[in-house]
Amino acid sequence: MTKEEKLYHEAAQKNKSAEESQMFGKPCYKINGKAFVCFFENCMVFKLKGDAHIDALDMKGVKLFDPSGKGRAMKEWVQVPGSLGKEWARLAKSAYDYVKAGK
Repeated sequence: MTKEEKLYHEAAQKNKSAEESQMFGKPCYKINGKAFVCFFENCMVFKLKGDAHIDALDMKGVKLFDPSGKGRAMKEWVQVPGSLGKEWARLAKSAYDYVKAGK
């Protein structure tokens, strides 16, 4: 397990009721059956909205998540590189809260 994978699990599991699962064949964590984070290319990917989404995209190296690599990015999902791993727990909390609220 890479250090990024370990950090991914630690950040996601800080959120109560997070369930390990799969999304697009990639490891993810869900709340109420809906994914809020996943792990892709040694990056943690978060479902965010509003200020949290804007703030994440302002960080160096962060981009919209395009799992197919064909220019079809998912609007709410942001891919954050391992170099920003210190931000992962905070972003995971924001993603968890957003998805849990169901809005």
